[in-house]
Amino acid sequence: MRVVIIGGVAAGMSAAAKLKRLKPDYEVVVYEKTDIVSFGACGLPYYVGGFFNDPNMMIAREKSKFIESGIDLKTFNEVINVDTDEKILTIKNTLSGEVFTDNYDKLMIATGASSIMPSLDKSYNNLTTLKDMNDGIKLRELMNKEENKNIVIVGAGFIGIETIEAAKKFNKNIHLISKSNRVLDRVFDKEITDLLEEELRKNNIHLHLDDTVQEYIGDENIHKVITNKCEIDCDMVVMAIGVKPNTSFLKNTNLKMLPNGAIIVDECGRTSVKDVYAAGDCATIKNLVTNEDMYVPLATGANKLGRIVGENLGEVNSSFPGSLASSCIKVLDMEAAATGITEEKAKSLNIDYKAKCITNYNQTHYYPGREKLLIKLIYDAKTKVILGGQIAGYKDAVQRTNVLATAITAKMTTEQLGMLDLCYAPPFATTWDALNIVGNVSK
Repeated sequence: MRVVIIGGVAAGMSAAAKLKRLKPDYEVVVYEKTDIVSFGACGLPYYVGGFFNDPNMMIAREKSKFIESGIDLKTFNEVINVDTDEKILTIKNTLSGEVFTDNYDKLMIATGASSIMPSLDKSYNNLTTLKDMNDGIKLRELMNKEENKNIVIVGAGFIGIETIEAAKKFNKNIHLISKSNRVLDRVFDKEITDLLEEELRKNNIHLHLDDTVQEYIGDENIHKVITNKCEIDCDMVVMAIGVKPNTSFLKNTNLKMLPNGAIIVDECGRTSVKDVYAAGDCATIKNLVTNEDMYVPLATGANKLGRIVGENLGEVNSSFPGSLASSCIKVLDMEAAATGITEEKAKSLNIDYKAKCITNYNQTHYYPGREKLLIKLIYDAKTKVILGGQIAGYKDAVQRTNVLATAITAKMTTEQLGMLDLCYAPPFATTWDALNIVGNVSK
């Protein structure tokens, strides 16, 4: 059996490693267009900010380790066409330019996603995205230059917000531009984003919400950004307006995709074409609450579905139960997390829901470190089954959201959450934990 995997990193190498353990006799070939096959891109903003200094610390596993396990790892080779009828791939060596073909019995596509970059009249030395190792090295160099005092970040999603912390470490003057009227509006409801925006403004971050860039002024370097509402002097620009699946090379196939190009897969990672699987940031993942095919480019889902694909390629017949799109973020001194569906999502699906938002504390008042928590629950109006949750605060918000993820997965009700036997000690909680309290008031 010859199994070819297009793309390394999270999904691709998870599948390859699992398959090779299950079926040592299988030919497992991985084509990767770069020379980095196992990389934690989530660490990039913290490398840029100088929280650690060696970029190789983001390499999860060296190439040699995969090769030693028997995986035929072919780096600097980009698959440029797939013929699913004849099961033939066309590959281009990115160093020599040589083009050749290969065949497969089964195929996995794990090509990830790329940063969205608007079309510009020219390139600029001081403009970058933050998606791969080269981006991180370039942005860190820009940050380290004393003369680069003003930074403009375009996009208020995860990468944009996390880049703020990196820039803050260098005492930059930071402007954040977003076409939305809220930061992180795809992840959190307004109660949470109001708190996060307050934290940003408190730390002198200039928020330009409900605004769009109209023009960049400069020759080799951008020195001014023109928006709908203002002009901003700048020394560097970070483009963080989102990502798109790397699937344009599949245009000659019959693979079913979402409008954005994400390959639609089932709970086993199977695509609409026989013997072709996909996972990671180039593919969809099932929503555990709504059963929708959703596009959520997160490392957690990529690794898990990648492993499932590896098992299925090895004839184990596994399935992935679904994702809650659980995610978290540090916003300067605050932390916030979300799991399941938001109230906005519940409205869009016409779900008969209720929502409750409370403010409580992470621990007792007499032990140092007490901070407020804002907790929001979304739940079924009739059954009281929890559908989603969001928490923000200065301490202990993220780990409490993990409890909500467990509760949603187990289809627990608000009443069950209210009586859940959670740990108590003065440094960690109150006798009725904040999660118990939000469960009890959600009627």
